[in-house]
Amino acid sequence: MLFSKKLAVLLIIIVIICGFCGYKVYELSRAQERVKADYSIINNISFGLLSVSEWRDQIEDIVTQKIADFKLTSDQKKDLQRAVENILHTLIRDITAKINKPSRTLGGKIKSFAFRALVDTSSLQKQVPSFSQKIIEQIENPSNRKKLKKIAQSKLEELGEETYDSATQDRQHITDSLFKKYNVKDQDEFGNKTEALLHSLRLQTYAYAISMLAMVVAAFIVWLMVKKNPQLRPQVYLFSIFIAFILLLVGVNTTMIELDARINSLHFHLLNSEITFKNQVLFFQSKSILDVVRLLIKTGKIDMVLVGILVLCFSVMFPVSKLVASCIHLFGNERWANNKVVHFFAFKSGKWSMADVTVVAIMMTYIGFNGVVENQLEDLNINTDLLTSVATNNTSLQPGYIVFVGFVLYALFLSAILDKIRKPESKIAPLNANIQQKEAQNF
Repeated sequence: MLFSKKLAVLLIIIVIICGFCGYKVYELSRAQERVKADYSIINNISFGLLSVSEWRDQIEDIVTQKIADFKLTSDQKKDLQRAVENILHTLIRDITAKINKPSRTLGGKIKSFAFRALVDTSSLQKQVPSFSQKIIEQIENPSNRKKLKKIAQSKLEELGEETYDSATQDRQHITDSLFKKYNVKDQDEFGNKTEALLHSLRLQTYAYAISMLAMVVAAFIVWLMVKKNPQLRPQVYLFSIFIAFILLLVGVNTTMIELDARINSLHFHLLNSEITFKNQVLFFQSKSILDVVRLLIKTGKIDMVLVGILVLCFSVMFPVSKLVASCIHLFGNERWANNKVVHFFAFKSGKWSMADVTVVAIMMTYIGFNGVVENQLEDLNINTDLLTSVATNNTSLQPGYIVFVGFVLYALFLSAILDKIRKPESKIAPLNANIQQKEAQNF
């Protein structure tokens, strides 16, 4: 009896540790999901690479810098002077031709006569190089150059104000809200802080998930200890059912798979400068089994609702019913233990449960989606003189999947144990019935 009490205390400790670790896995997984969702919002491609405002800001910065650094080289001065000379020569010729054009009015004839008498066009043409030289000197004057840069900058800002997209205000509101939430000032600081936070959450989540599986191993060791003691096996089985419930509860509520596709970096070369976009999230989703069920039912479509109900029934309700029925069959009275429904769920529902199928389906989904994303993102890997793009696939299985796999394997183990516990009794019962029947006949 003393050993039984010690065993009960040990099992209670195992169940408590498993429950605490399961709670931490769920909480940390949800926290990680929230941080990643916020990260995907800030770095969403619609707010970055596909945003007119982002392109405008980066181009405006480049052009502003070019305006500030603008200075004519000797070759550019020569080219500009030749261009000015051509303009002045053309202007003189056009004015001369216009004034000398025959006119029927007295005023026009007087103007034409005065121009021919007072203006020597050939002399003007000869002075064009000196005029163009003075114009270049005026352009090179620091004060005039400053005025020209100011005019160019004002025109650029005016054009920038006219160029925007409709999502700019919404994006600014969301960005300010998230920056305030994480107590950061800009996007770079936000990225560094969230990456560090995600790394910490990931390590903690896996540590608690592994601790849960360690408690399952501990329960298995206890089974080996009481393997040859039929009186203690029901007691151990009851606590094992509690552990299985914890595994199932955590497994169906915790994120199992995370789908993440992004453009890691994009560099576009313009005016000897780079327009850069980093960590542009193309797609992000993270779902648990119950999240998928809720999503399917929420669509309102009959086929989707039906699939959601089937997933809920065969992946969640059947395993729960099997665990409950096992307890009733083992610890209930004869009436309940031999009930057809209880017997079905305890011994026959395994073939109807889709928990193991769900594990395989999620693994195949991960492999398939991972392959598809990798294949599609390869087309986004570009390396040319003007454009460099690197796409990455961060799709991964999450701790919820590990916990759910642990439940499936542990449930199979419990089914085998239940058979061993009840099989001896099922053989003795018919034997006793035959003996009693023969004694009654002899009597």
